[in-house]
Amino acid sequence: DVVETQEHYKSRWRSIWIMYLTMFLSSVGFSIVIMSVWPYLQKIDPTADASFLGWIIASYSIGQMVASPLFGLWSNYRPRREPLVVSTAISVAANCLYAYVHVPHSHNKYYMLTARALVGFGAGNVAVVRSYIAGATSLTERTSAMANTSACQAVGFILGPVFQTCFTLIGEEGITWKLVHLQLNMYTAPVLFGAILGVINIILIFAIFREHRVDDMGRQCKSINFEGEENGALDQDAEGNVDHVAVVAINILFFVILFVFAVFETIATPLTMDMYSWTRKEAVFYNGVILSVVGIESVIVFMVVKTLSKKTGERAILHGGLLIVLVGFFILLPWGKKLPNIQWQEIKNNSIPRTTSTEMLMPFWSLQAMQLPSNHTVEPVGCPVTQSWCLNTPMIYLAQYISSDILIGLGYPVCNVMSYTLYSKILGPKPQGVYMGWLTASGSGARILGPVFVSQIYTHLGPRWAFSLICAVVVVSLLLLEIVYKRLIAFSVRYGRMQE
Repeated sequence: DVVETQEHYKSRWRSIWIMYLTMFLSSVGFSIVIMSVWPYLQKIDPTADASFLGWIIASYSIGQMVASPLFGLWSNYRPRREPLVVSTAISVAANCLYAYVHVPHSHNKYYMLTARALVGFGAGNVAVVRSYIAGATSLTERTSAMANTSACQAVGFILGPVFQTCFTLIGEEGITWKLVHLQLNMYTAPVLFGAILGVINIILIFAIFREHRVDDMGRQCKSINFEGEENGALDQDAEGNVDHVAVVAINILFFVILFVFAVFETIATPLTMDMYSWTRKEAVFYNGVILSVVGIESVIVFMVVKTLSKKTGERAILHGGLLIVLVGFFILLPWGKKLPNIQWQEIKNNSIPRTTSTEMLMPFWSLQAMQLPSNHTVEPVGCPVTQSWCLNTPMIYLAQYISSDILIGLGYPVCNVMSYTLYSKILGPKPQGVYMGWLTASGSGARILGPVFVSQIYTHLGPRWAFSLICAVVVVSLLLLEIVYKRLIAFSVRYGRMQE
């Protein structure tokens, strides 16, 4: 056994902190432009419609889904600095492309689609980040490190729109640098800021990041990633097979967790507009406040769960988190006799805009900049009569909606952290790049399918069917968790090298 020196310990944790920063910047890259995509798209290419906006938003997740297993495979056989630097460089280049999509004379919307897909492709490095953290921490450190990683990701999603709001002070026109055809305005400044952060991240990866690996007990090891940087003992504990039943089960559970959260996030705006007769502006503002609070709640939960898991174990907390999510969606089921206000204007004047199923594919923040045409002074509110369920489905009371938000905001981060933690422990000393890539890809797939699912079911069948089906999905996932519960143990515990 090679005892870890103080210098090795400090270097290891400095590298982990660089991974936290990389995770933060990855999520900022997604959220920093999400509120301004629609008006920028309309400005550069008037032929683009709301349907194309849905594709632009989905392209990020598609890019990440494709890239995650590839970067994960790369990190298994080469120093992780390589995929980290290349992926970050792709994101930087994609952000610069986004800033220049106004330059071509035609097909501008396709350039924007490409830029966002490449930003998502660069974000595939989260698989490398999580696999590194899993390999550079002992079992006792793992839950805390994974919680910190998820917290950094959550903070990035929260602060991205805040950065965007600050850049709106520049205005739509901003400053033009004709020599390089650069327009610095409220649409391009955020991505250029993101590109600068990416360059700083690359510099820090070269300057501070080092390859480190310890076994489940914290003993220093070495692997193919080291390139002779460290002198450590060969990991003898890598002998044995990974429990692939447990691996597949966690992938399924993680897909469900991300799927239901994507549904929750997507349905917020159309649900509140239909149930409470909120205008678009009111729905975006109120839901923005609610989901900001949920984001802060999630960060607090990430911190609390680190301590709680030491007393109860990860499996029990994952079970509890799924139960909380189930209760959160069960509360949303309509009951009582009061019906929502009906938007009768819909059949009187078809030119009046309404929330279409395409728009439901967008997160709530992407609707913020969608304004009514100037010739409409009064916006119709209420549940559109074109949705036949509005005439016979009881409304969901505001207290139900708020309670559901609080519970889902509590259950989701718990499930998220515990899934990653259990997954990394099940894999143990085995190379985790590809496995983490598949887990990230399953989450990206869930974020794509969730909005599509809920937009179709909610529009045609209503909230009763939509939330009942979600409850059924969560119940099935709880049954799956019960079936594999005893198999969700650390690799070292499975082979009797450590006590649980």
